[in-house]
Amino acid sequence: MLTKKLRIGIVCPYGWDTPGGVQNHVRDLAEFLIQAGHEVSVLAPAIDEAKLPSYVVNAGKPIAIPYNGAVARVLFGPKAFARVRQWISSGDFDILHLHEPAIPSISLLACWAAEGPMVGTFHAAAKHQKVIYAIGPILEPAIEKLSARIAVSEAARLTLTNHLDTDAVVIPNGIYAKRYSNGISREDWSGNTLGFIGRFEEPRKGLQVLLDALPIIARFAPDVRVLVAGPGDSKEVEESIDPQLRRRFEFLGRISEEDKADFMSSIAIYVAPNTGGESFGIILAEALAGGACVVASDIPAFDSLLGSGEFGALFTSEDSTDLAKTVIDLLRDTDKRNRLSKIGKAHAQIFDWEVVAEQIFSIYEMAMVGGDKITLSSENRPWSRFLSRDEGKEK
Repeated sequence: MLTKKLRIGIVCPYGWDTPGGVQNHVRDLAEFLIQAGHEVSVLAPAIDEAKLPSYVVNAGKPIAIPYNGAVARVLFGPKAFARVRQWISSGDFDILHLHEPAIPSISLLACWAAEGPMVGTFHAAAKHQKVIYAIGPILEPAIEKLSARIAVSEAARLTLTNHLDTDAVVIPNGIYAKRYSNGISREDWSGNTLGFIGRFEEPRKGLQVLLDALPIIARFAPDVRVLVAGPGDSKEVEESIDPQLRRRFEFLGRISEEDKADFMSSIAIYVAPNTGGESFGIILAEALAGGACVVASDIPAFDSLLGSGEFGALFTSEDSTDLAKTVIDLLRDTDKRNRLSKIGKAHAQIFDWEVVAEQIFSIYEMAMVGGDKITLSSENRPWSRFLSRDEGKEK
């Protein structure tokens, strides 16, 4: 691990106010580095500057765009570029760590704006990234500036190699595994309970697959219940549930990290029915660390994280009948469920920040060979190469 204390600039492309895997990864990494004695500044878009941690600098208000089956809140354009350059100029950074620099965002702007040791982390995994195809010729020179590239999973690495013809070292997302290992089983969450955490209003999170599987599960497990946690308005979802099954659902809203640990310790099975668009599955790592028996769709990222079924059960993605069959099998077989919980919890330790940060530090060390610091690039208007003529005239 690096012993020299560094000045590290980290760029988060997505709105800090919106919950998401990339934001959580950046937050945890920054706080881990600060605890290790490094000076860290994070640049991120944000709506409410008053609620930002002291280490986060607001790059401006993000705008919402459809991206990878969800809505991404990003910031781009001349004004954002000026803020990025100002942040880099005043930062005196030893290294920049740019997250998702292959999409139009402040991470890409920072890549254009800076020279010197830069590491890019690629999170997205998708078969067809239309945005990248459209601006690929513009992206490639910027991506080539990176001193090193990290992908959070093999699926993310393949997305990068397929679209931009470059490679990356796979280093997974990190979690604080110990935070989830000491959860307390709550009586009101225990029993034949299935757990789900996520933005359930997003179709790709797959809650509908679980809803479709429940009538079958309930026939074989009459006392089964489903606990759903996460942001969103549950009213519309509840109205779509068969009235005879509605009482089996409880929507908890957002829960704290402490409650999440208790949640994973209490439920019988954690279900991740996601239909795609996931590059890693940090919630699966957290569920494993919390001792939950995990059932997940067999999308590539989840298959990889669960060791092709060694550390959790897999079902055919978007197949509610197969999900029901898998859940019923585990509810009937307590020994199998406990075995998966035990080996899954041990497996989750490879995602602990103590392990993951060591790997990231080694990439930093490689990137900084030569001793250069971050400086500003001479290119002042790189966006004009693919913005429209009118947007290119923005001052």
